[in-house]
Amino acid sequence: MLIDTYGRVATDLRVSLTDRCNLRCTYCMPEEGLQWLGKPDLLTDDEIVRLIRIAVTDLGITEVRFTGGEPLLRPGIVGIVERCAALEPRPRMSLTTNGIGLKRTATALKTAGLDRVNVSLDTLRPDVFKTLTRRDRHKDVLEGMAAARDAGLTPVKVNAVLMPGLNDDEAPDLLAWAVENDYELRFIEQMPLDAQHGWKRDGMITAGDILESLRTRFTLTEEGEAERGSAPAERWVVDGGRHRVGVIASVTRPFCRACDRTRLTADGQVRTCLFAREESDLRAALRSDATDQDIAELWKVAMWGKKAGSGLDDPTFLQPDRPMSAIGG
Repeated sequence: MLIDTYGRVATDLRVSLTDRCNLRCTYCMPEEGLQWLGKPDLLTDDEIVRLIRIAVTDLGITEVRFTGGEPLLRPGIVGIVERCAALEPRPRMSLTTNGIGLKRTATALKTAGLDRVNVSLDTLRPDVFKTLTRRDRHKDVLEGMAAARDAGLTPVKVNAVLMPGLNDDEAPDLLAWAVENDYELRFIEQMPLDAQHGWKRDGMITAGDILESLRTRFTLTEEGEAERGSAPAERWVVDGGRHRVGVIASVTRPFCRACDRTRLTADGQVRTCLFAREESDLRAALRSDATDQDIAELWKVAMWGKKAGSGLDDPTFLQPDRPMSAIGG
């Protein structure tokens, strides 16, 4: 069991498969990209599967989310999913992606055992998409999402970040579109995880702003804490129907007290929080013939030291040295 000193138990593992990405979102990285990890620094497919096996069979992990960078850039992703689907007990498996590669991989991922996907899409306007991501791939994302839905990787959840002066007027349109296409929309407050360290609290679109905008067109009924559990998104029923919209207020309404996550970077480091500045090295143990029990103990020690919260409200808060693409979302 992965338990910390505050009694929280981690059952949800986020696994970054690569730090590389084929977009250059303005809230994540500079236009020229970043210095990517070298191949020797990355975990191999066998190492990733071994760590997931230890997490599932020895440490109580029940959910695995594959992230990046952009995880669909990992050549062996289908095989990794297939091998993890064969574990006993079988974990629930999902993928967070920018959607560009989904059209060609959705069916194979479903066949391999992936349960569902989260797709990042911040705008319905191709020109705004190009400005935000510095790439002209809006059509590819929409086609990828449709392919995932048709392949049965459902519910397809859509993650949207609203940026001042770019797409901050799109919340109602995004929700209407998500309802029409049977996607579940979740807005995420912009977080201080950009490589440029240019994030400013006073410039972000808050959860309150988002809800105020949505209520100009929709009736929202809060789902409540009992339904939410440890999920990061607060959810609302849309117009009394079957659709839900979520808001992840990581900055203004953090959910640290119920956090059940542990994170593994593409180079084999355990992170206890997105905003942590410390990491624990499992790659070195893997490559020095450590036993499964040795690795499990190292992981337990790392999680035991998890802090009470993200520290975002602390005046001395410092962004992590590594950006979102290296950490895994």
